[in-house]
Amino acid sequence: MIDMDIRGFFDNLDHGLVLKAVAHHTDQRWVLLYVERWLKAPLQRPDGSLLARARGSPQGSAVSPVLSNLFMHYAFDAWMAREHPGIQFERYCDDVVVHCRNEVQAHRVRQAIAGRLAECGGQKLHPQKTRIVYCKDRNRRGSAEHTSFTFLGYGFRVRRLRTKRGEYFFGFNPGVSGEAAKLIRVQIRRWRLHLRSDTTLEQLAREINPVVRGWINYFGRFHPTALRSSLNRINDYLVRWLVRKYKRFRHKRARAREALGRHVRRFPGLFAHWKLVTP
Repeated sequence: MIDMDIRGFFDNLDHGLVLKAVAHHTDQRWVLLYVERWLKAPLQRPDGSLLARARGSPQGSAVSPVLSNLFMHYAFDAWMAREHPGIQFERYCDDVVVHCRNEVQAHRVRQAIAGRLAECGGQKLHPQKTRIVYCKDRNRRGSAEHTSFTFLGYGFRVRRLRTKRGEYFFGFNPGVSGEAAKLIRVQIRRWRLHLRSDTTLEQLAREINPVVRGWINYFGRFHPTALRSSLNRINDYLVRWLVRKYKRFRHKRARAREALGRHVRRFPGLFAHWKLVTP
């Protein structure tokens, strides 16, 4: 398969092609006028000076993903369906994976895609980040330079899996990526739960559960065990919270963890992550 990365995608969007794509879906002059004004609005530098923009779409705004997806629909999606109807792919904005039957086909399709993007306003595939990946599992032999990839926060690679009968095997499966797991741990650290001794466990749970449920609902859909080590950091901070809040646990972290475990058994649904990992 091809793990695609378009170099400087948002910075190099062709204004004329974006407006042409918008025009396919509306004949309202005011819509086209406002989109054009928005695209061509100058960039203000830190010193207050203005920089005129002839290409690109500012990242971080609500309309930019909509316009970029519209551009890619015509530049890539419709072209793939027309020129390579038998090849499947997944795309979210400029993040794309293309499935190929073998390495020869992958190199051929990659070259064709590079040519197509060059025609569409001079977009270019990143030479290092665009890779041919071999999705190796128990049924595929051989080796390759790249055997894993990341897509929308999921890391796809060979993992040790278990069947319903309890037998283990190796399969190419998704799970939370290392980068996404690191960001989760960073957020958990920023909460500084161990310093919130003025609150109760119930209050802490109400504050963090919406975010934790989001992590579990998204990253827990496939290979949820990959989340456990990151979510267990919450338990570590809750143990430190107990040690700080109650004198009887001072210098007795093991007893604090036992007490937290008893609380889990009494109120298993208090914290969202307790359905995956307990102290």
